[in-house]
Amino acid sequence: MRLPFLQTQDPSLLWVEGHRIQAGAHQRPLSGLPTEDQLAQALAALPAGPTRWVVDDLWVPSVLLRDLPELPRGAEAQEAFFRWRFGQTLALEEPHAVQSILVESGTWLAAGIREDLRETWIQLSLRLDRGMRALTPRWLHLYNQLAPGFDLPGMLLSLSPAGGDRYAGTLVAWGRTLCLVRQWSEPLSPDGWNEERIAPSAAFLQREARTPQQMLVWGARTWPEGTVPVRCLDDRAPAGEVR
Repeated sequence: MRLPFLQTQDPSLLWVEGHRIQAGAHQRPLSGLPTEDQLAQALAALPAGPTRWVVDDLWVPSVLLRDLPELPRGAEAQEAFFRWRFGQTLALEEPHAVQSILVESGTWLAAGIREDLRETWIQLSLRLDRGMRALTPRWLHLYNQLAPGFDLPGMLLSLSPAGGDRYAGTLVAWGRTLCLVRQWSEPLSPDGWNEERIAPSAAFLQREARTPQQMLVWGARTWPEGTVPVRCLDDRAPAGEVR
């Protein structure tokens, strides 16, 4: 099931990860959040008009909120409720702007970005006549590109390199639809990921009758085999189709 989360058909895509930024033919390395000058240079490489941003997972944390059969009435009340549940679930101290979408009955996907960071990016894009039409975490962009081919339960790793063959990032899994989202800012080696994060997640999914049949990996060229068969995705052209 594809999740139409902040989606748009606008082809002007800005791809921003902690280690690189790409817009059209413009690409340069980064070492963390981009400066306004770095963003301005990248946006200038795109056509004027609306832009779509795909950004590092760790800047837009995501969580599945379960057991929500009823919500407060009214759009403002629901927005406040999701913002509260999101901050409470992730123990966040800074205020976040939160977007949510229904995944299945009683379960919602919520993703948020620091309000100050979101406002800075929106204002910068507007000043350059490249207003932000959508802002999507990298894992969800990958999931939505791959989702039409999901016939069997599986897992996806969306990784951010941290140097020394270590990675932070996101693990998501699906059965009939998205059923697990877990994120770690602490980097681990691939063997550490397999032992401490992937194997326990696969065991949980097996108990839920959603045993993953394959694990797709974005952000690492190779990955050691573990409890789930592995296929590494080509991450050399982030603005193109995922293969």
